[in-house]
Amino acid sequence: MPFYEIEFPLTGWELKAVEAALHDAGACSVTLVDRGDEPVLEPRPGEVRLWSDTLVRALFDAATEPARCLGQLAAVLGPGITAAARVRAVADQVWERAWMVGWTARSFGPRLWVCPIAAAPPEDPDAVVVRLDPGLAFGTGSHATTALCLERLGALDLGGKQVLDYGCGSGLLAIAALKLGAAHAVGVDIDPQALLATRDNAIRNAVSDRLETAHAGAVLAPADCVLANILAGPLLELRPRLTAACKPGADLVLSGILGSQVEAIVAAYAADFERLQPVQREEWCCIHAVRRRQDR
Repeated sequence: MPFYEIEFPLTGWELKAVEAALHDAGACSVTLVDRGDEPVLEPRPGEVRLWSDTLVRALFDAATEPARCLGQLAAVLGPGITAAARVRAVADQVWERAWMVGWTARSFGPRLWVCPIAAAPPEDPDAVVVRLDPGLAFGTGSHATTALCLERLGALDLGGKQVLDYGCGSGLLAIAALKLGAAHAVGVDIDPQALLATRDNAIRNAVSDRLETAHAGAVLAPADCVLANILAGPLLELRPRLTAACKPGADLVLSGILGSQVEAIVAAYAADFERLQPVQREEWCCIHAVRRRQDR
């Protein structure tokens, strides 16, 4: 099915009114885009934080006439919308998978590789390869937060260990841990789509017999290694739950943390963990810590 887009700068209009007018005109989706280079990081729950120069981009089925849509928008938002708007045709594609174009195999540390399903394997015969199709779930290793976790995993002794991946997304971290020698892994997420992607990827990597999935509200058995690649706010809220999920002496790997947030995370976890070591890449940090033993 062919589509077209109507896009215009948000300047001068109120977002809720614009979104309502676009949906009433038949928009399939409405996307907000930064026209400059202004990062907006970690909004509060329910908060919509906009860039100072925001572009509105609405997708329409070509069966709806662009002129009619613009006329309907002008009647609600004012005639200025017709002068500001640009209309262009958009070729049809599998939208939820379009971002994967150009994604290639990548190494993390000396032997761990993450590869798309159809990618050629690395030449190293000792490479540990995770084959991945993230589906609609987050997690390919391309983001700095995930890359830092994968590199830390590659440096840990996971032989025979129990691993918990809290916020598992595509299951990448849990599967990588199993491929690196862990005995069993549990992937936890609030999103059913993530749990489905994790199970599918576990089958694809022949580790499904050692990986189980659970909703975020499930009772969790303490593990030898706990991974949580989410964001600083949830990491602070989940501190009691993540701490309880760590056996004494367990490794804890936290990621999705901005450099400015490291101090708060370290302070929150310091009472129960030792050797809290942050590693930074770009603006993101990963913290590795070890659960204090009760006899110390």
